[in-house]
Amino acid sequence: MDNEELAYNRALDYLYSFIDYSLKKETDLAKAEFKLERVRTLLARLGNPHRRYPILHVAGTKGKGSTSALLASALTAAGYRTGLYTSPHLQDYAERIQLNGVPIPHGRLAALVEEIRPHVEGIEKITTFEITTALAFLYFAQEQADAAVIEVGLGGRLDATNVVEPNVAVITSISYDHMFVLGDTLAQIAAEKGGIIKPGVPVVSSPQKEEALEVLVRIAAERGSPFTLVGRDVLYQPLEHSLEGQTFSIVDSKDAEKSVILRIPLLGLHQVENAATAYAALKRSGLQVSEQGIWEGFASVRWPCRFEIARREPPLIFDVAHNEDSFLRLRQTLDEYYPGRPIVLLMGVSRDKVFPAMLAQIAPRLGHLVAIRSSHPRALEAETIVETAKRLGVNAEAAPTVEAGLERALALSEADNALLLVAGSIFSTAEVKTAWEHRMAQSASKSVEK
Repeated sequence: MDNEELAYNRALDYLYSFIDYSLKKETDLAKAEFKLERVRTLLARLGNPHRRYPILHVAGTKGKGSTSALLASALTAAGYRTGLYTSPHLQDYAERIQLNGVPIPHGRLAALVEEIRPHVEGIEKITTFEITTALAFLYFAQEQADAAVIEVGLGGRLDATNVVEPNVAVITSISYDHMFVLGDTLAQIAAEKGGIIKPGVPVVSSPQKEEALEVLVRIAAERGSPFTLVGRDVLYQPLEHSLEGQTFSIVDSKDAEKSVILRIPLLGLHQVENAATAYAALKRSGLQVSEQGIWEGFASVRWPCRFEIARREPPLIFDVAHNEDSFLRLRQTLDEYYPGRPIVLLMGVSRDKVFPAMLAQIAPRLGHLVAIRSSHPRALEAETIVETAKRLGVNAEAAPTVEAGLERALALSEADNALLLVAGSIFSTAEVKTAWEHRMAQSASKSVEK
């Protein structure tokens, strides 16, 4: 390992030495003290770097990552030097902080950690996420970003990113998730997500269930924030789709005489909804973004593990669906692109998820389930997944390791010419993807040796 990688690993050790709620159980999260004062103090010590460029702020339960990626890709294609901050990462911590689609170099992240260390001292109970958020803001400022897309980590109202004064607040589809922290009704969850709405700042919302929509509309009205609802003020219509991507039309009430045709490589009707939301947000951001820039950015967007087809035959698909609503959308996408194809599901989930409801959405399509437990502290035991699956009438078995689970699922897929789907939690999908890439690299190496 070279010096740069050693420094990077030391930097990660430092970041993880603080409170990291992503590694905590939901019951611990419920007791967490989320306060914006800590990150505000740190940012003030750093010269408030988050105030040096326009920001598009994105919250929501589902689709906020894809929408953020679409926004950033369009801004970059339009000529902006664009920062993108998202969480969690899939395989490398540096993925969280990107500039023009490129993750922050390991050496640069390590250097930034050393730079902020003295400023972190004395801030009691500061968290890993709060420090990383400040790192992202500082990196974008130092790199003279023209704009940044900032994705909320959890909720919105008390999320560390909610110190920004954005050009536009974006709220994607709201559904049930993290109920221990955000509340157990859609209205309560929407109130937390709607906490990113700032006085007078335009708001763009994806289509919402009525209970959530009422809350968002009320908050926007109270704060004098112009409210745009996709599906009402911005209409979209799917046109064509294939495994290569999909095209759709958009009509914006701001220019109702014009219909815009766009294309995205992301699959599933929900991604068209996300793209329409991103389009509306760009148009209301106050930034000059041409239709050509939006077209090019949307057409070239890359966002891994969102119905990502890693192998065509038999199909291998990676997805980070991890709640009931996302599993419903995943099943709908499978029905659209692979109707009637038998499915083997390789699945790991977190303890805090309402797992039976997730699995019930896709159970009728499953021929077999292989359960795994990732290395993440919140991971549910594979045997518990199997018990639930069998109660739902699904053939299921547990694998001792992620690697063994992948091998077993691949064998089942190839024997039955079945689609192999990897989903259930971000962490388990990421570990399987890493195992698959390692397997492919070994195979390529052996081919070269021959």
